[in-house]
Amino acid sequence: MKISIFGLGYVGAVSLACLARDGHDVIGVDIDPTKLRLISEGKTPVVEEGMVDLMQQVAASGRVSVTTDAEEAVLGSEISLVCVGTPSAANGSQDQGAILRLAEQMGRALRRKDSGHVVVFRSTLVPGTVEDVLRPIVERESGKKDGQDFHLCFQPEFLREGSSIRDYDKPPFTVVGANGEAAFEKLQALFGHLPCKFLRTSVRSAEMMKYCCNNFHALKITFANETARLCAALGVDPFEVMDLVCQDTQLNISRAYLRPGFAFGGSCLPKDLRATTYLAKTRDVEIPMLASILPSNTSHLDLAFDKVVALGRRKVGFVGLSFKTGTDDLRESPLVALAERLIGKGYELRIYDPEVHLARLLGANKSFIERHLPHIGQMLEPDLGAVIAQSEVLVVGSESQAVKAVLAEHCRADQDIVDLVRLGPLPALRARVTGLSWG
Repeated sequence: MKISIFGLGYVGAVSLACLARDGHDVIGVDIDPTKLRLISEGKTPVVEEGMVDLMQQVAASGRVSVTTDAEEAVLGSEISLVCVGTPSAANGSQDQGAILRLAEQMGRALRRKDSGHVVVFRSTLVPGTVEDVLRPIVERESGKKDGQDFHLCFQPEFLREGSSIRDYDKPPFTVVGANGEAAFEKLQALFGHLPCKFLRTSVRSAEMMKYCCNNFHALKITFANETARLCAALGVDPFEVMDLVCQDTQLNISRAYLRPGFAFGGSCLPKDLRATTYLAKTRDVEIPMLASILPSNTSHLDLAFDKVVALGRRKVGFVGLSFKTGTDDLRESPLVALAERLIGKGYELRIYDPEVHLARLLGANKSFIERHLPHIGQMLEPDLGAVIAQSEVLVVGSESQAVKAVLAEHCRADQDIVDLVRLGPLPALRARVTGLSWG
């Protein structure tokens, strides 16, 4: 395959070397003549394990050429990988100057091209950039249409400096954000041999996923470092602790909990976070990330409250009250906290939770609900149908399939649902649904 690569930093240079190694003809494009000279001489423009030998090998193969001319590169290839930098501006925003200029150049080049072309953006881009910013520029400059005459897509990269070649050959997955088949098939032909899942998604989701991954990595590093600081103050080996934590691949290192939903609660997480932050204070240890988790959780509760208030209706039915579907544990349930707030603002509440029976509540669970919702007995209904019938707004915090079936059968067209659990498609549902953080 004939490939052009724009931007010959770490990602671009490593991609050029690996693609040429795999038998493709690659044109490297950059505005820095030093990088181009080094590559043409079989030398690496970046310090990276294995690159010295690999660049010598691919330069000798005759499959690598370099240029500063974007038009020459586009006309001489069938697919372009865009790897130019998108650094931070002074105000923290993304500096897109380089990629905007390149979009203009590529558009002018495409105007002269008779055959189709696939442009693959690999630079980290703010979600919406490809479709809302770059596509109009390329279409304007080319006089052609995306999806017909050329194809734009987004493919995030996961190369780590220091292990880039190994990461290229064995990525965690390959994600392609593409609106049409042509771009997806082209990239599948190019990268489909790699030993990983090959996933297709929307362009916007692919753009956002890259940010999400990097932020998650930063979060994990900060978590480990804050934990280590507290461990040091307590005389605990932080490496032993982290090694133990990582042994759990069912909850700790897994998909568990990585699901958008309502705020967390229950008898463990809130109290243990409070204890951790208090312990850090007593040892004069700063743990700002861990200390910010509970305030962040409260802001998610605030969002749900605002969603209900924005509807402007006073009769509210709660579907679910415990902190987790399938339990009667009300301790620090965010649904209890939300109910308490709404009652304080004069809302009329009816509550249905099939697991919550006042006569069966014991100990700390009983004392908690008596303290926060002392009149809960007047609000609890044993029948979900009755709650639906008496409510203008339904706050759904239960993931029960039985609950979904009743909602689909009994909800009216004049009702609103504030969905805290992502109900998913319910074809028969007549009520208007407002998701917490989703459409």
